[in-house]
Amino acid sequence: MACRASSERLESKSKLKNLTIAGYLEGPSFLLLLGIAMPLKYMFDIPEAVRYIGIAYGALFIAYILMLLFAASKIKMPLWAMPAGMLGSFLPFGPFIFDHLLKKRLKK
Repeated sequence: MACRASSERLESKSKLKNLTIAGYLEGPSFLLLLGIAMPLKYMFDIPEAVRYIGIAYGALFIAYILMLLFAASKIKMPLWAMPAGMLGSFLPFGPFIFDHLLKKRLKK
């Protein structure tokens, strides 16, 4: 029985780590899209930056949302965590703030 609890704890830790990695990849890709690609497109008429960074951001966004769903199914997240994680994915620096708040709450 102790082995099973240890295995579940290890799986929960793994899901949280995957969520953190996905957030740390999705967050900067969104900042690149907003801070570099969009100004290049609209100020300098270079739309290619949005195309490539946008595709990368889209894939990372989907991965982040999937990791959030997988983590929520394995980790006993607080009730606010799922909507906050979704909202954080739409805000600049949101995944970083969400990750910090979630880890702080889970340590209690």
